[in-house]
Amino acid sequence: MTSNFKTVLCLGYKLFADDLDSISLTQKVLVNTINQYSYCIAEKDSVFKDALCNSDILLPDGVGMTWASKFLNGKKIKKIAGADIHEFLLEKMNKESGSCFYLGASETTLVEIYNKLEREYPNIKVGSYSPPFKPTFTAADSAFMIQKVNDFKPNVLFVGMTAPKQEKWSHAFKEQLNANVICSIGAVFDFYAGSVDRPSEIWINLKLEWLGRLLKEPKRMWKRYIYYGAVFVYGIIKNKVQSKG
Repeated sequence: MTSNFKTVLCLGYKLFADDLDSISLTQKVLVNTINQYSYCIAEKDSVFKDALCNSDILLPDGVGMTWASKFLNGKKIKKIAGADIHEFLLEKMNKESGSCFYLGASETTLVEIYNKLEREYPNIKVGSYSPPFKPTFTAADSAFMIQKVNDFKPNVLFVGMTAPKQEKWSHAFKEQLNANVICSIGAVFDFYAGSVDRPSEIWINLKLEWLGRLLKEPKRMWKRYIYYGAVFVYGIIKNKVQSKG
């Protein structure tokens, strides 16, 4: 299933890139993404790190990870954002008359997603559930969420509950979920619904999507991109120096 992917070991993580066509809608696959922020958080959160390390496919979402691969290993890899894997899977499901389930976000956002999918991808069968908005789920919460997904039996389960909660939850319940591709994509729910604007193609093509998000939401994003950006760069340089020592 992942045999056609280029595998790159970067900062202790196996990153997969390039051939997304290797993903099948009929096989159990846990897909996550990693960026400089999630890397820094995972260094302090062993459960989150375990969830990322045990992904079947871990995609480099951010120029930080692609730069780190080039700087540390001399290997050039392509950034694949959550929005990219979301679009790829939607196109694949539309061609194959597949089904998907959105787990996360508010009812309002889910309605907007459903309406947009109906217009853009009419061949996809869609289900959804808005879980309780809380830092951690009870056993009863998780059991009900699993039931909702399993009653629908989607080819693809999109999980959008913010990191690191979504990755931890998906990893913990992967085997109990009656879904094939399980994909944690966080803010993509809001991007696709239009409740939050993704930076324009200009920012994306310049590899400055992070800057576009920072300028749009400076109060919320400054720590993610400025503080953790500095922590990440320091860690990469330290890693490089130590590897030469």
